Amino acid sequence: MLVASVHQAIAELLPARLGFYETWLTEEGLREGTVGLAPFYAALSFLRREGDAYRPVMARAGDYAAQWTVDSMGETRRRLIGALPRFLRRRVLLSVWCDLVRTSHEETRATWRILRGTARLDIRASVFCAVRERAATPLCTCYASAVERILSMFGIEDSAAIVACRATGGETCVLEMPPAQPSASGEGA
Repeated sequence: MLVASVHQAIAELLPARLGFYETWLTEEGLREGTVGLAPFYAALSFLRREGDAYRPVMARAGDYAAQWTVDSMGETRRRLIGALPRFLRRRVLLSVWCDLVRTSHEETRATWRILRGTARLDIRASVFCAVRERAATPLCTCYASAVERILSMFGIEDSAAIVACRATGGETCVLEMPPAQPSASGEGA
């Protein structure tokens, strides 16, 4: 799903460059789910060299991955999650995000914990952050955007800050999400 979400984000934000990226993210590979890791890494490597385009493309890709994840849930499951109290809904949705991350690559793992209301999300072996040379800025934007979008689709407007990234020298990628204050109307409570 993440490969398709990156492809869709490139199509929307860099339409003139789509043909170039389809050298690696082939239509047949996308349709059959057979785009390999090497072509995906190649596409990401070139995308990082597109100037300021990497972050918006990865953010949009994360939004798509989140949307498609929630859309793939059954209606009953979405309603049950939406009916949970905010503190439980947040925990369930963090687990949904972990499942999305795990499906991105067979070696990628995600865990979370909440301490004093702040969620700490740990991503091991991020497919986006496997680089030969240390990056100047974090590359796990896709995952940060995905978790924000999943939560927002259920009325929780928490913001994810990237506090460590494997691409910039961290052991793992770490996101932190302090809880947003529920609105005065009680939405999300």
